[in-house]
Amino acid sequence: MYAISLGDDGAELGPLEPWQADEFLAHMDRGREFIGRHNGLPDIVTDLESSRAFLRTYAERAAADEGRIFGIRTDGRLVGAVVLRRFDVRQGVAEAGCWLEPAAVGRGLVTRAVRRIIDWAVEERGIHRVEWWVSAGNAPSIAVARRLGMTREAVLRESFAYRGERHDEEIWAVLAPEWRAAREAARAGD
Repeated sequence: MYAISLGDDGAELGPLEPWQADEFLAHMDRGREFIGRHNGLPDIVTDLESSRAFLRTYAERAAADEGRIFGIRTDGRLVGAVVLRRFDVRQGVAEAGCWLEPAAVGRGLVTRAVRRIIDWAVEERGIHRVEWWVSAGNAPSIAVARRLGMTREAVLRESFAYRGERHDEEIWAVLAPEWRAAREAARAGD
């Protein structure tokens, strides 16, 4: 399996596949409560079969060119993931998402990983618009959108029912020309 370095700290980004269901379930068990504060995945991935089914769904999306999932590993251990939940090359629109278990928080892993998948989506696949849908109460995820240079475009009031409550969702996005300009500005500053 291949992995892409996320920096000098040994963090790597690589695909997640159904044969890794045991590892994925163990990761979800370590982060279940923390991840579940804003993400329904821990309610879906509860045992080995549901773990395998979730990863199989993304394998099928990848095969259909409609989505991707990539694991974030530190020292070889799965600690989080980034996804392209929606991926529509014809329309040029993708939606990115993420999660981490608590031990991996605060190291910039998600920002670095999402930069990699946005670069790939924009430069390799011709995606024009990458969206980031986030619960309005999820300050760390909103901070990632800001660090990525995304613009908050909308607040969908009480649009998401989760664990018996209605939550506002924010939609953030970056367009390919903005992404490229920010990347070039960062390179010029190095």
